[in-house]
This record gives sequence, C-alpha cells and structure tokens, in this order.
Amino acid sequence: MSKVLIVTDAWLPQTNGVVRCLEAVGRELVRRGHAVSYLTPKGFWTFPLPTYPEIRLSIVTPPTIAACIERETPDHIHIATEGPLGLLARLVCIEQGLAFTSSYHTRFPEYVAARAPIPVEWTYSFLRWFHGAAAATLVPTASMREELQQRAFTGLRTWTRGVDHQRFSPGEKTWFGDLPGPHLLYVGRVSVEKNVETFLRLDVPGTKIVVGDGPSRAELQARYPNARFLGLRTGDELSAIYRSADVLVFPSRTDTFGNVMVEAMASGLPVAAYPVTGPRDVLTDPAAAAMDEDLAVAVTRALGLDRTAARAHALTFTWSACAEIFLDTLVPVRHRLAAAA
Repeated sequence: MSKVLIVTDAWLPQTNGVVRCLEAVGRELVRRGHAVSYLTPKGFWTFPLPTYPEIRLSIVTPPTIAACIERETPDHIHIATEGPLGLLARLVCIEQGLAFTSSYHTRFPEYVAARAPIPVEWTYSFLRWFHGAAAATLVPTASMREELQQRAFTGLRTWTRGVDHQRFSPGEKTWFGDLPGPHLLYVGRVSVEKNVETFLRLDVPGTKIVVGDGPSRAELQARYPNARFLGLRTGDELSAIYRSADVLVFPSRTDTFGNVMVEAMASGLPVAAYPVTGPRDVLTDPAAAAMDEDLAVAVTRALGLDRTAARAHALTFTWSACAEIFLDTLVPVRHRLAAAA
C-alpha cells in the first residue's frame, strides 16, 4: 500500500470535471488498497476568483503547506492545479527535493484571454514553467498532448476519463414532455469560454435547454427567453435530464476533454460538437456522435443516431482505466527531481 497526496485548488463544493475526476480517481485508488489524502482549500482562508466567484482561492503560506505535506508523509505527491495551493506545493517540493507529478486540466490561457487583454503565450509560458518541474504531467487527450508538445511542454503522458455507468444509464424519459421537441441539451458552466451563446443561436427546430450556472447565465437568459435555463443539476436529477433529451450539444472549443459528453452517451444520448480537441478524442465512434464545423449540421445528424450506440461507446470509458494511468505515472517523492527554475 502507498500513500498518495493530491494537491488541488479545485474542490467541493465546486462542480466541474476536475473535481469529479480527482474524486473518482481517489475512490479507485482506495479500492486498490492505497491511502489517498487531499490538500484542498478546505480549512484555509479563501477569496473569490474574479469573474468566477464560486471558485475560491486559498490564502496560505509556504510553511503551512510544508507542514501539511510533512504531516501526511506521502509516498507520492500529485499537484493537480496551478492555483495558490499548487504553486506553494510546487515550491515546497522543489525546496525539499521531493519529486511530484502534475496534471493539466484546463485551458487557462484561452480562458484568461477571453476576459482580459493578456496574450495566451504569456500564460502558456507560466504553465510551461509550472509543469516543467514535474516528473511527468498528465493531460486529458492525445490531441491536447500534441498541442502542448508544440508549445515546448515536456514529460507529458496521455490520461483519460471515466464515467459512472450505473448512475448515467438509459431509461424512461421523464422530463420535457411539455416542451416542443426535439429537446436540445447543454450541460456545463454558463460562461464565455464555453461558447454557450453559439448553441442558443442555432437555427434548428426544437427547444434549447441549459443545465448549469455561471457568470453569463443572467445575460443569456434575458436575451434568449425561448430557451429553458434549469440552473445547476446533479446526481439522479441530472441523470434523468440526460435520458430525457434528444441530443447533447457541446459547443465548447476550449475544453480539454468534456466529461459531460461521456455522461450523456452513457445515458444513451448522442452528442453534437465541433471537431476540435476534446470532442475529436472522445467522440471517435460516428454512430454515437456527430461533429461538424457547422454545429447545426452536427445537431441534425446527431438526432438521427442510435442511442444504443452512444451507450456502447461510453462503456469504453472507465474510472478504473483512468486510475491505472494515474498510478503508473506516479513517482516516489525521493525520486531524483528534475531541475526547475
């Protein structure tokens, strides 16, 4: 049995792909007999991230993080995010000669550029520096790995994601019976980088349904009164929503993976998306999903796909495989640490 410490700035009560992934991997590791602990914002003073108030950034010092790591006595350290906790854990590991792995979950350069006049290369330079100190960096897809390699990132390993096949499964349609069909569903954060407005502008028949919350929700809800905004939904309620829709529309061009696509397919829901990083790696079975640079064309094609094929494709994604890659990438903390500036 080994002791694994996962450092993450993203944690409950946030609802996003990073949190779901780290929770699921932790459960799989415990099932295999490993001890898993998390160093998260819980227990520290925090402040809201501008434009993302539900994301809280920790106020903490290096000695505090060092004490946390010493108390856990981990055999392996994984730094999952590039926020304050990740930065300080990186600093402590380098100062103490402790090896660690990291993971790249989010296209922060594009997200930052969508909100402020900061060139993406500046942010990529920071991320290249951050992950350059890791023994290895896990990235969600092969396409994302190729993109980062072109930006001179090193030590990259392709990761994957899984899905709870029991919770997200086909079944009776219990929602949207009072709405004109087909029922076109978006699930995710309602924010500029997710390109939700492109979904809402689509000239296709049916009712557009938005599940999720975020800084753009109020504005979009006012501008598109014919769409149904259901807010954040989780658990069995979200599962029932997936089952009741006719297609999941995934308009994002910036996601590194897109967990909701796998959840939808596991529920028997075909997906429509752009042929970009994330969808291009996940939606590899044309019987389960449709991709096109004209998203309306992708939606029309997806509406004609077999729901059983979507479910079958989703069964190829498992948290067990995700955890196996994670374990294979871990290095002992006393492993020789790569030089880092």
